[in-house]
Amino acid sequence: MGGIDSTTLETLREALRGPVLAPADPGYDEARNIYNAMIDRRPAAFARCADVADVRTAISFAQDTGTELAVRGGGHSGPGLCLVDDGLVLDLSEMRWVRVDPEARTAQVGGGSLLGDLDHAAHTFGLAVPAGIMSTTGVGGLTLGGGHGYLTRKYGLTVDSLLSADVVLADGSFVTASEKDHPDLFWALRGGGGNFGVVTSFTFRLHPVDTVGVAVTVWPVDRTRDVLRWYREFLPAAPVDLYGFFAALVVPPGPPFPEPIHGRKMCGVVWCYTGDLEADRLEDVLSAVNEPAPPAFHFTSPMPYPALQTMFDGLIPEGLQWYWRGDFFDAFSDTAVDVIERYGQSIPTDLSTLHLYPVDGAAHRLGADDTAWAYRDAVWSGVFAGIDPDPANADVVRQWCVDCWTDLHPHSMGGSYVNFLGSQESPERVRTTYRGHYDRLAAVKHTYDPDNFFHANQNITPAAA
Repeated sequence: MGGIDSTTLETLREALRGPVLAPADPGYDEARNIYNAMIDRRPAAFARCADVADVRTAISFAQDTGTELAVRGGGHSGPGLCLVDDGLVLDLSEMRWVRVDPEARTAQVGGGSLLGDLDHAAHTFGLAVPAGIMSTTGVGGLTLGGGHGYLTRKYGLTVDSLLSADVVLADGSFVTASEKDHPDLFWALRGGGGNFGVVTSFTFRLHPVDTVGVAVTVWPVDRTRDVLRWYREFLPAAPVDLYGFFAALVVPPGPPFPEPIHGRKMCGVVWCYTGDLEADRLEDVLSAVNEPAPPAFHFTSPMPYPALQTMFDGLIPEGLQWYWRGDFFDAFSDTAVDVIERYGQSIPTDLSTLHLYPVDGAAHRLGADDTAWAYRDAVWSGVFAGIDPDPANADVVRQWCVDCWTDLHPHSMGGSYVNFLGSQESPERVRTTYRGHYDRLAAVKHTYDPDNFFHANQNITPAAA
C-alpha cells in the first residue's frame, strides 16, 4: 500500500464523498493509466474528489500524515507529474462540469474538465476559449501553463481569457483569485503551473467562434526547407484570423489523406480560419500555399470548431509511449530550418512529430509582465515529440527527441512552454522558462505555499522569508 496504512486510509474513505482507490481496489490500475503510457507509477491511493470539500479534506489528510501529494486534472501531463509513487493523488476527474452564461459570455469550468467539455458547452452558443488542439487535454493543466491553440492569434493565450480561479491552498483555505482579489496569486496562476494550490474551478471570458475554415496542407519532406522559409515569413504577416501550425510528420493511413501518401514522411501546416467564410473563400485565403512548392495534398472545409478540436483525438489516443521537449522561438535562421528538415527526414516512428505553434498576434497584446507567462515576445512554441504504441521503441523515440532538442535549442529563445518541459528538468531550466518572472513567482510561492507542499510539478522554490 506504500506510504498509507489501511487504518489511516479508511479514515480518508469515510471523510470523502468521492471514492478512494488503493492498489487492491477495482479501478486502481485504470486510475493510474494516464495519457503517457511511458509513465508507470504506483500511488498509495487516489482520492477522487467530488467537490471542494473533498479537495480540502484530501489536502488536510496529506498534510497531517506527511504524505506526498500529486494533483491530477485531465491526466495529460507529458512528464507524468500528476502521479506520485507511494503518495496520494488528488484526482479531480469527478469534478468535470461546465456552466456557460451566454449573455455575459463567460464559462465556469470544473477543475477536472477536458477541453472537449468546454468546447461542447460553449459551442451551442457560438462561443469558445482559445485552448489547445485536442479535446482530450485537461483544462486545468493547460490553463495553468498559459495555454495556446487554434484561436491564439485571434484571441490570445488561454490565460488571457481567464477571469478568476477558485483555489484550495496548502493550508486548506479556499480563495477566489482575480484581478481584484488575491491579484498576486491570480498573476502567478496565469502561467506558473500547479505550484500554488489546487484550482477547483476556472471562470473564462468566451469569444464568438462557430464554424471555422479548416485546411490541411502537406508537402514532400524534401521540400521542408522551402516550406519553412516561406512559412516563417508568411504567417506572422498574415491577418490574425488565420492560424496555422507547422508539423513534420508521417502521413496517417486514413481520411482526409489519399492512400498514395499514407505512411510517407511529409511536412505540413494545419490551418484554422476564424474570418468571414461567406465573404472570404478559404481557398483564396490560402492560395499562397503554392508559393513554396506544389503541395502533395491540400484539403479545405468549413467545420464546427469542436470538430476541429477532435480531429486528432483518434490519431494519438491515451496509452501511447510519449517523450517530449520544447522551446520558444522568435525566428528561424536558415541553419535552424536545416536542423528541422534533418529531423523531419529522420522521424523514427509513424506517430513521432515536430510541431511549431504560433503564439503571436493577440498573444502579443498583453505586456511582458501582465501574467506569469514570460515569453510574450515569442512567435512560435515548439514541441518535439517521440511517440509510439510499443514500449520496445521507448528508447528510440526518446533519443530522437533528445537529439532534436539538443541540436535546435541553440537557435531558441532559451526557455520553453512549461507544459512542454520534461520529467527531469533542472531548476535552472525551470528558471529559464520563467525568465525575469521567476523571483516574483518564488515570492508568491512563499506567500501561498511557504513549505513547498505542492512540489509535484515544474517546481518553483519558495523565496526565503
